[in-house]
Amino acid sequence: MTARRDYLEKLTNAPNIEQLWTQHCEKMAEYGFDRLLYGFTRYRTNTSLGDPEDFVILTNHSTAYTDVFMGQGLYFHAPMVKWALEHEGACSWRIAADMLASGTITESERKVLEFNRTMNVTAGYAISFKSISPRTKGAIALTGRAGMTQDDVDAIWDEHGRDIVIFNNVAHLKILTLPYAGPARELTKRQREALQWVGDGKTTQDIALLMGLTAATVEKHLRLARENLNVETTAQAVLKAAFLNQMFVIEA
Repeated sequence: MTARRDYLEKLTNAPNIEQLWTQHCEKMAEYGFDRLLYGFTRYRTNTSLGDPEDFVILTNHSTAYTDVFMGQGLYFHAPMVKWALEHEGACSWRIAADMLASGTITESERKVLEFNRTMNVTAGYAISFKSISPRTKGAIALTGRAGMTQDDVDAIWDEHGRDIVIFNNVAHLKILTLPYAGPARELTKRQREALQWVGDGKTTQDIALLMGLTAATVEKHLRLARENLNVETTAQAVLKAAFLNQMFVIEA
């Protein structure tokens, strides 16, 4: 009990995503899950998960795996990703093997399982987190060490599954509160400050006075913020920066 409380305290006090992810990977490895893949989107629709560049992705898989699974879009056809989108809670990867054995699997799904087999991603569990909006979805895939069978993983889950789910739920909720830049999305201090003043309803002239800059320089910071966040309007930039917890945050 003390060890569980100690770990939950570490999770909730993590100052940044990097530290949280490192300690979470170490904790899950204690249970035999040495490769994790966490994903979260705020831009889900009925036909899409949104722009992959807008996903929050955390993983300790090798680039040889992620370059194909994520980079080439295999994730979109993965049976366990499909399960996570339609359910909440935890699920054994045994259902993917059952689908393969029964023939109730598409060719695209079969190719994903074949690729996973070549990368020793064959036994594990998926956790799909509870969503508060139809536009959001978060999930994590826990992959057992190479050589582990699904029977091995299921036995671990029978004994420790409740703790594992709680740890991952807390990690997920904590991740949602921490700044996340992703590839080339980190705002500069000036860009963030300008967006924050826009969020407070200030005009460009107001912001120039408050920041001690010219209006043209303020416009430049806002333009660069839009480019960094890959949006067209400043209003969209304010919304996305808020989603990524890059506004109104205490600097480290």
